[in-house]
Amino acid sequence: MAKVEFHFDFGSPNAYLAHLVIPEIEQRAGAKFEYVPVLLGGVYKLTGNRSPAESLLGVKNKPEYERLETARFIKRHGITRFRQNPFFPVNTLTIMRGAIAAERLGVFERYVDEIYRHMWSEPKKLDDPAVLRAALVESGFDAERFAELVQDADIKAQLLDNTERSVARGTFGSPTFFVGDEIFFGKDRLLDVEEMIPATRQPRPANQLLADRGVKTATVPT
Repeated sequence: MAKVEFHFDFGSPNAYLAHLVIPEIEQRAGAKFEYVPVLLGGVYKLTGNRSPAESLLGVKNKPEYERLETARFIKRHGITRFRQNPFFPVNTLTIMRGAIAAERLGVFERYVDEIYRHMWSEPKKLDDPAVLRAALVESGFDAERFAELVQDADIKAQLLDNTERSVARGTFGSPTFFVGDEIFFGKDRLLDVEEMIPATRQPRPANQLLADRGVKTATVPT
């Protein structure tokens, strides 16, 4: 089966909403999403793109429609753990470096869940060092260790490399998904992602399928 990737930045509310739905897809499709931290500000800089907050400014009707689609998505998936962050936009450089640090510390999945909670479920101003430190402590992380690691040159370089590689493959925003080499953008493409997953599975040889069902096959002598 092809690798399924989720390229994300904590600053995107749509990426957070996708994060809440991914476990359902993993269960139905029998696949595991690989989370790839990227810096959305870096993506925008490398592609010439702008955030929706900027690109929709002054556009009539489209912002209202985007809010309608978000409300529909939330209702469709029964999402209850989402609130608009009153401090948005939040500079995510430190917490995205923290995601790289969390990988190295072996706490990546819990870190992602907790930072998303502090960003979009119980919203905080996570680009304030004191607020971030308190959030990390509340979540049971070693805040001092994280403060050291986010300044580590290798961790900085890894986040930059993730971002550049993602853009080289076609990323221009978040959330972006890859199923093998196929790219999908936006939380509303999750259905397409799910449909693509079984299509990437390699067909199993007939004799292997029979063996799985306990049927013995004859061996032709050579």
